[in-house]
Amino acid sequence: MSSSWPIWIALAYLCGSVPFGLLIGLARGVDIRKAGSGNVGATNAGRVLGRRWGMLCFGLDVLKGVVPVLIAGFALGYTGEADLPAADAWRWLAVAAAPVVGHVFPVWLKFKGGKGVATGLGVLLGMYPLLTLPALGALGVWIVLAAAFRYVSLASMAAAVALPAIAAAVAFASGHTQALPPVLVVTGAIALLVLLRHRSNIARLLKGTESRIGQREA
Repeated sequence: MSSSWPIWIALAYLCGSVPFGLLIGLARGVDIRKAGSGNVGATNAGRVLGRRWGMLCFGLDVLKGVVPVLIAGFALGYTGEADLPAADAWRWLAVAAAPVVGHVFPVWLKFKGGKGVATGLGVLLGMYPLLTLPALGALGVWIVLAAAFRYVSLASMAAAVALPAIAAAVAFASGHTQALPPVLVVTGAIALLVLLRHRSNIARLLKGTESRIGQREA
């Protein structure tokens, strides 16, 4: 089954490329690309449509990361392996990267998508147990900073940057380090992608004009 991993990459990309934020908005008569920040992700969906719809979008974006990665892991025999060999880890990580790429660069929207945070969380949770615990640790960072400062963007960037360090700490603590090199490369790439996708948010944070949690577009 390991030879089928390129097929899983393609399927995972297509799953990740489904623009749930846009679809939810259109179902409610709003094109969220033309409101708020113009982003099709959960944060802008919540800002434009309200918290309930933003949470729905967030959940769906997480699921479109979890589902293809978890199914591929079962099919390829990787799920449940505590110390996955590096070669297998590379294959699974390639599948895991695909939904994030699909969300950020969806073929249906001329490759203009969301910022990949919720879908990124989903793929990490789906890589059980390789990245599940580091993902929960990064989620903890997000929750603490979001509660303290009420900036989704700041919490998301901090969680992404913390992820490689948490993954390394968990690997050394457990003694399962075979997959650590590819894990660090991919989680580092995810962190960089998240930072790049938040360039405008960084500028607004520096200017003091970034929207806080709870603010809604008029």
